[in-house]
Amino acid sequence: MKLTSKKVRTYMYDRAGELNHCPDCISAACNDIADEYIETGFYKQAKPIEFMKLLFFNDPIPSLFTHSYGFHTATGRNIIETLKEKYYEYKN
Repeated sequence: MKLTSKKVRTYMYDRAGELNHCPDCISAACNDIADEYIETGFYKQAKPIEFMKLLFFNDPIPSLFTHSYGFHTATGRNIIETLKEKYYEYKN
């Protein structure tokens, strides 16, 4: 299920109020990373919205082991940095 900019705006408004970032870039970055990792077979259970929640709200993705004892694992840090890079690629 793809993440759309409308879903990003709605979710972010409901959870945090006003959105200060580009919803089109957020949705594109989250969809890209979900597609990339689905192809590897390791990240089959993660949806694009879960990547957005990890990036903005630090919500763990249990199937990806992004947190351990409340701290980011190497996988979690890698996903966050990759999402940031993709977001800024689309923004620029």
